[in-house]
Amino acid sequence: MAKDVRIYLRDVREAQAKARGISYVKKKPKHGSTAASPVAPPPVVTAETAGTMSGAAGEVDDDDEPSSSVGELRQRQRKVATSAGGIPAPAAAARAAQQPPTHAELERVRCVGSGAGGTVWMVRHRGTGQLYALKVLKGNHNYDVRRQIAREIAILRTADHPAVVRCHGMYEHGGELQILLEYMDGGSLNGHHIATEPLLADVARQVLSGIAYLHRRHIVHCGIKPSNLLIDSARHVKIAEFGVGHILKQTMEPSNSSVGTIAYMSPEQINTNLSDGSYAGDVWSFGLSILELYLGRFPFGENENLSKQGDLANLMCAICFSDPPEPPRTASPEFRGFISCCLKKNPAKRLTAAQLLQHPFVASTQPQPQLLAAPPLP
Repeated sequence: MAKDVRIYLRDVREAQAKARGISYVKKKPKHGSTAASPVAPPPVVTAETAGTMSGAAGEVDDDDEPSSSVGELRQRQRKVATSAGGIPAPAAAARAAQQPPTHAELERVRCVGSGAGGTVWMVRHRGTGQLYALKVLKGNHNYDVRRQIAREIAILRTADHPAVVRCHGMYEHGGELQILLEYMDGGSLNGHHIATEPLLADVARQVLSGIAYLHRRHIVHCGIKPSNLLIDSARHVKIAEFGVGHILKQTMEPSNSSVGTIAYMSPEQINTNLSDGSYAGDVWSFGLSILELYLGRFPFGENENLSKQGDLANLMCAICFSDPPEPPRTASPEFRGFISCCLKKNPAKRLTAAQLLQHPFVASTQPQPQLLAAPPLP
């Protein structure tokens, strides 16, 4: 078991080296021969392929004993980075300031949600009172899945954008995988009805800016839907549940897959056995989500009483073979055109997230101070 953990930690260090564009040279084996193998940095990293870009996980020696907590790893980082005079170098101090709290420094406040992927808790830092969201992943994940998730977390910790929920790190505690995230006190947009176009355009603009940022970093979300769009008390809308959710979907049995997620998949994603994501697939899911917020209901199957939680076969047939849903004729031409650009059946004809940000529906939008009413902090 200890050997497997050392291999896992070594893989994380290799990912770090690749992300920084440097070669990774293995240590001299104990039997005397020297093995050195330069590794070129990977050209792209996507959330689907669990790329090896890093920059957030600690540097760990192959011969170190495996760490069971972020705290132990952080202590070793600080020891190595400290100068001869006992004062951390500026770069090391800055990196230490970005380290997540240890698991022991967190206390659970209450459960704020649960789903196919796991349970989310509001947690509080014992020393500062800072609130976080702690997602406890369901299932007993094997070594390969844990390693892939660790690599994804290393990628996601480097994501820094106002419209993307911040990922602070990962713990393995009591046999569970737990992910520490930014806490959004307003909850999700699932079930909201935003019929006022300026307010909806503000939501669309914020979400699009986050999607465009992820796509620039070669990260495909693969799960845009209202329940993954969160809001805080400052009326900021942010994207959650990217990266790790895609890995978990790949490891689930079909019977455990979320019908609610399939409902927002694009036609080409369904026709490729639900395993391939693409930038255009994110745009489809985004457009469907925005239309749902406008209508106050799931856009497909109005006449057939089709629900996003209904029969899976009928739902998939509707997505693949029926015409894309449209806003009512009472909507503005700008909004109708905007949704049409998102919901083209042919993915090659959909606009990109960056192009949609230039669409008249959102291009002239100003931030709306009264976007949505968020509940008070506990």
